Amino acid sequence: MQETAISVADEAVGGAMPQTDGQRWLVLNPTSGSADHTDHVRSLAEERDYHVEETQGEGHATDLATIAADEGVNLLAVAGGDGTLHEVVAGLAAADALDRTTVAVVPVGTENIFATNIGIRDAEHAFDVVETGARRRVDVGMADGEPFVMSSIAGLVADASVSTSSELKERFGSLAFLANGVQEAASFDGLHIDLTAISNGEEVTWSGDALCALVGNSRRFVEEGGQADLEDGLLEVVVIEHMPAGSIVAEAFIQRVLGRTTDNVFHTQAAQLEISSTDGDPIGFSLDGESRYHDRLAIHTEPLALRVCVGPEYTVSPPP
Repeated sequence: MQETAISVADEAVGGAMPQTDGQRWLVLNPTSGSADHTDHVRSLAEERDYHVEETQGEGHATDLATIAADEGVNLLAVAGGDGTLHEVVAGLAAADALDRTTVAVVPVGTENIFATNIGIRDAEHAFDVVETGARRRVDVGMADGEPFVMSSIAGLVADASVSTSSELKERFGSLAFLANGVQEAASFDGLHIDLTAISNGEEVTWSGDALCALVGNSRRFVEEGGQADLEDGLLEVVVIEHMPAGSIVAEAFIQRVLGRTTDNVFHTQAAQLEISSTDGDPIGFSLDGESRYHDRLAIHTEPLALRVCVGPEYTVSPPP
């Protein structure tokens, strides 16, 4: 296997990492996406001497990742969608194994947002990247102790994103749910929240009624959207104020097409933040697509905590 040289200093700032031999496992979710990938992915893995474990239901990927860590697995591939990846990272975090396990993402889910952001095109490409590509250390978000690699979101987006078509997402990007959520917004009561964030060493706050609150680790929600900087130790924090339903499509157009922030959008970058309910009702959050409810959610980053195999199209510092 090809080796890539690296200094300790390079590794400390998230640079390309050496490929490692050792025990390899694949956690395979047979029901992800169109659920027709199992035989193909299993064949790709077994040709390369991976031990394959299939998930049997919700939460099983977390258990398998913990077992793999206990077995001393050096490289853990994840064949599934973003939800399966979320479970695997949670299992590695629970086993205190994030710093000694390299994760290879094999995208066979519906959206595969994280895989796209780290330059992985499909299953074949994922296995090739393990052999020839770079390893990077990337940030992990923590929400009350639970890790997330993409985003923690609350509000209208959690419901509207479920019914947003792939075509609409392609046309409007990260804020496509706004264009699709007009009917939902008409009856949406809004989030009643206080948000406090630490940005550039200073405390910034936002309080009021919001359409949604979005916290991105690998996802950017304003301007051009797409990949955020995964290695800067910061989260992208966006609050979209509650507004009349008729204004939502115009906001989406301004954000995506004109590429600029508007008066109805609060945006900052932060290493830590807290979102609290001001009306006593728990807030529903989507953590990498997994539903959670909190009266108060404390979020921070664990800089460069996760090793991943990245493709050649991965951008360390994406343009604004």
